[in-house]
Amino acid sequence: MSHYAITIARGYGSGGRRIGQKLADRLNIDFVDRELLQLASIESGINEELFGEADERLTKPLLFKNLRKNRVGNVLTPEQNGFISDENLYNYQAKVLRSLLERESFVVMGRAADFIFRDYPNVLTVNIQASREFCVKATMEYNDLSEKEAEAFVAKTDKYREDFYRYYTGQEWNVPSNFDLCLNSERLGDENCIRLIIEAAKLKIGSDFVVPKE
Repeated sequence: MSHYAITIARGYGSGGRRIGQKLADRLNIDFVDRELLQLASIESGINEELFGEADERLTKPLLFKNLRKNRVGNVLTPEQNGFISDENLYNYQAKVLRSLLERESFVVMGRAADFIFRDYPNVLTVNIQASREFCVKATMEYNDLSEKEAEAFVAKTDKYREDFYRYYTGQEWNVPSNFDLCLNSERLGDENCIRLIIEAAKLKIGSDFVVPKE
């Protein structure tokens, strides 16, 4: 039996991370989020802090030259120039995800994983969104913020995700054609989103996708 992965892109406040965690628990497989930075650090031998710092540097205008270039590629070795460049740090994350898929099944959040696995038949790519009003309300409750603060936080986080996706893939984030399945968590709720993801995985992945008996 081959392994499989389910990638989840999501708008902040949509509940996508919560749905992903519940889905992984339901399927009894690993849930990969920020842990990916640690795994990439172990794989490359590069300090984990540098991976986090690369994410922070993404917000600087200097990096947004030639945005249409796809930066996902092969990793560089320590003796090569650019070994600790932002692109190489990201490519180590991509390498780790591909290697992980050879060993086990998992749900992975963000990191443009849908692009990394775009040609894999044993991967289902999912995008979970909700209205801005819904996301702001959820953010107010979860982070104990005022409406104005929550609005700013949601907008800033989604802009970061959009920029991250564009910078590393050369494509636009949150475009339906990038994904196998797009869901509105506000209208469907967590449980129905999980059910639909499972049904879609059965259709795309086939016999390699097994749902544990409850």
